[in-house]
Amino acid sequence: MNKKNIVVLCCAVLCSVSGVRAQQPLRISQSECREMALMHSEELQLSENALRQAELDRKIARTAFLPNVGASATGAYVMPDMDMMGMKMRMRGTYMAGINLMQPVYTGGKITAGHRLARIGHEAADEQCRMTRMDVLVEADNAYWTYIAVVRKVRMMESYCAQMDTLYRQTEAAYMAGMTTENDLLRVEAKRTEIDYQLQKVRNGADLCRMSLCRIVGVDFDTPIEAVDTTIVVRQPERLASDMDSRPELLLLEQRVAAVKEQVRMARADMLPVVGLSAGYSYFGNIKLNGMADAGGGMMVPYSQKFEEGIGLAVLSVKIPIFHWGECRKKVRKIQYDLRNAEIDLQKNTRLLTIEVQQAIRNVHDGYRLIITAEKGVRQAEENLRVTGNRYAVSMATLADMLDAQSQWQSAESNLIEAQTQYKIYETGYLRATGRL
Repeated sequence: MNKKNIVVLCCAVLCSVSGVRAQQPLRISQSECREMALMHSEELQLSENALRQAELDRKIARTAFLPNVGASATGAYVMPDMDMMGMKMRMRGTYMAGINLMQPVYTGGKITAGHRLARIGHEAADEQCRMTRMDVLVEADNAYWTYIAVVRKVRMMESYCAQMDTLYRQTEAAYMAGMTTENDLLRVEAKRTEIDYQLQKVRNGADLCRMSLCRIVGVDFDTPIEAVDTTIVVRQPERLASDMDSRPELLLLEQRVAAVKEQVRMARADMLPVVGLSAGYSYFGNIKLNGMADAGGGMMVPYSQKFEEGIGLAVLSVKIPIFHWGECRKKVRKIQYDLRNAEIDLQKNTRLLTIEVQQAIRNVHDGYRLIITAEKGVRQAEENLRVTGNRYAVSMATLADMLDAQSQWQSAESNLIEAQTQYKIYETGYLRATGRL
């Protein structure tokens, strides 16, 4: 074997190994599915970025209480020299440097209101992030349990197909022996074709659900997924709490009302005086004054003086709004309407959220009762299928009875799968509705 063939063989082996690794199924539980969904959720990342921005806004608002310190430096070269009462002032290379400080003393409560508004914004961003996290968990749970449901339905339909294959072989043997008619064989064959069609539809649905779950957990769309929590154990729900004090939507509505109240205070601050204190120190130099001075006896001699000096300054300023044609009052009244709208919105949505919580509680109880009924239906359908199969084997039941028993078993199994997985979805919905997720 030459070197070229060896290289080709090695590449083929590596490709086959990588292909096998790529086809390894991803085994995940519900908790792992949640963790992966939170890790790869773009919406949650955006909410966390908004939370960090709100934290920075809060820190920025705190700086309004502190004095502003600034420095300045100026250089000038003035030509020609300026005439100052017969003398020449030379400002060629003049410089001035200084430092100043400005401290707000009283702003009508605007700075305090702005700080409280930033705090409310940070709390709202935190609740928004928590709400986004809940939505991601709800979506992950829905996709996870839906995928389990369709996978179980695929297995159930495959078992149904196996039953129909066995029935077809029995009917075909009976037909060859002259113990049944060709019409019975055709009925079984038509039923088997119908079940094959349903099986293909369920498999397509399972593949779509798998791709949806891949998107949520952040893996490639061609990744096989094997859900671990296939055994669903359901206990009778106890008394479920209906309080929703920790519901993020309710807290966001309350924070909106608080934020508008702070906006009213900020608007009222425009009608109050503003007091500020500023202090500074400046140093200037390289200013020269040239001229002629009387030395006595009418004798004039050249004279020059250079100025370099520092100056300190402190200013207390008060600004009092007197008359602006009612502009500020109108702004306050306008924002008060926003406050009233926020309170009405809180009242309306509180009732809607209460209804949602009650519906979630009812869904959990109804879902449990559906599971009990579905389990009873499966037991009855299995017993009916067993008895009908035994009777059909000794020609004491018709083919129609056998097909009907198998159809009832398939329907009962499907109902149980749907009831169990939907109950798990209802549990997540209840935790979401009460803010406990």
